[in-house]
Amino acid sequence: MRISAKADYAVRAAIELAAAGTERPTKGDAVAQAQNIPLKFLENILADMRHAGLVTSRRGAEGGYWLARPAEEITVADIIRAVEGPLASVRGGRPEDVEYAGSAEPLQRVWISVRAALRSVVEEVTLADLAAGKLPKGVEALAKDPEAWVTRR
Repeated sequence: MRISAKADYAVRAAIELAAAGTERPTKGDAVAQAQNIPLKFLENILADMRHAGLVTSRRGAEGGYWLARPAEEITVADIIRAVEGPLASVRGGRPEDVEYAGSAEPLQRVWISVRAALRSVVEEVTLADLAAGKLPKGVEALAKDPEAWVTRR
C-alpha cells in the first residue's frame, strides 16, 4: 500500500486537532506550522475533511478548525477515505467487482484479503489513540514485530 502525502498530512492534521481539544478552534496556520505541512495544501485537505463531516470550521478572527465528532469516534480509516476515497482499489474499482479467469481467479481473494488486513489496523486506531500516544494492543503488537520494520524489494 502506498500512503500519499495527502493522507499522511490529513492524519497528522487531525491528530493536531484532537490534541488541541474542542474548547476553541485551532488556526490552520498553527496546524501547518506544528506539523510542517504547506498551508495551501492543508487548507484543501481540511476542506475535504469538512465535506466528509470530520472537521468543522469557523471563519474570522476567532475562527479555525476543530473535530466535528469526538476523537474516539474518528479512525485513521475515516480520514484516509475522506481525502483519498476507498482504502483499497484494483484498477480504480472495488476488489469485489473484479473478475479474473483461469489461473488468476484466486487473485480477487488476495485483493479482498489485503483490504481486510488494512482495515484491521486503520479502522481500529482512533485519533484519541494517536493523540494519547497509545495504540490498540493488536496494532502495537504488529509494530513491535521486528519483521514489520524490514523493507523488502
